[in-house]
Amino acid sequence: MIERAAFTVATGKAIYFEMAVALARSFRLWHGCSDISFVLVTDRTRSDLPLDLADLLLVNIRTNEYGKGFTPKLYLDKFAPAKRSLFIDADCLCVGGLEPAFERFAGHAVSVIGREISSGEWFGDTKVICGAFGVPAMPRFNGGVYYLEPGSQCTQVYERARALLPNYDKIGFKRLRGYPNDEVLLSLAMALEGQTPVPERGDIMNSLLAGPAGVSIDTFRGTATLRNPRAHPLHNDWYEMEELRPKLVHFVGADLNSYPYCREIIRLRLVCERHFPRWAATAWALVSFSLPWLMVDQIKRALRPAFHAIFKHREIQSSARF
Repeated sequence: MIERAAFTVATGKAIYFEMAVALARSFRLWHGCSDISFVLVTDRTRSDLPLDLADLLLVNIRTNEYGKGFTPKLYLDKFAPAKRSLFIDADCLCVGGLEPAFERFAGHAVSVIGREISSGEWFGDTKVICGAFGVPAMPRFNGGVYYLEPGSQCTQVYERARALLPNYDKIGFKRLRGYPNDEVLLSLAMALEGQTPVPERGDIMNSLLAGPAGVSIDTFRGTATLRNPRAHPLHNDWYEMEELRPKLVHFVGADLNSYPYCREIIRLRLVCERHFPRWAATAWALVSFSLPWLMVDQIKRALRPAFHAIFKHREIQSSARF
């Protein structure tokens, strides 16, 4: 078995495979001399890979073999390819080496980034659920990253989470986009099996939810900043820091045409697959995507109040992911 590996899962819709390709490219930028491998768990074949990723390590599964929605993440113990495995959601980009992340997680059978909570609303009434299962608290976290050290303890956590799945609604958990949320199931399973999170420092993985005031990212320079000032009207008080600088940015809810995610995908493709100089790839992404997108976005912002006044609020459009 490989000693250390990062891995992701991409099955079903093409959007997930495209996201996983971008993640793999960003990972390789920062791990050329590292012993950390990258593995893709997918229902696609090697012929679907772009030329620059033709040698990528693959684990093949069938479409929906492990369920739909978020359910496949309840089977990460089945996919974990290394003695020390770091699952990364496909809609993440890597902007630096992940060696410090492995150091932080070392010794945990299963772990996440976050802290334990004993009350409050988190896809259900945490106090009631903890009381019903006799645990003092549950880890709260974003499931963009899971750390696993395969073995009996790891298996027990995931088997417990899968056993809880049929009773998801009965337990009192609320669904996410119509599907059971892997986070709360694994949180409760971790609590029942004595597994704990590593503290949030803003340096491993953070999602766009941690940056209501905006995100800046440059995969080539290795920089990412998520801004969460306390004075901002959408300040997320879960995070104590006003700026977070993670090595993995989780573009939760974003699609392939969102900014700045799409800009980074374009740059990565041009440099890694088509061998553009980085400056040329950056210039092309600016002209072909960033400037038009930002211009349209500003126009929409300016006209939105008038549009809402005339046509009222439209129904929320369904995500391209589901």
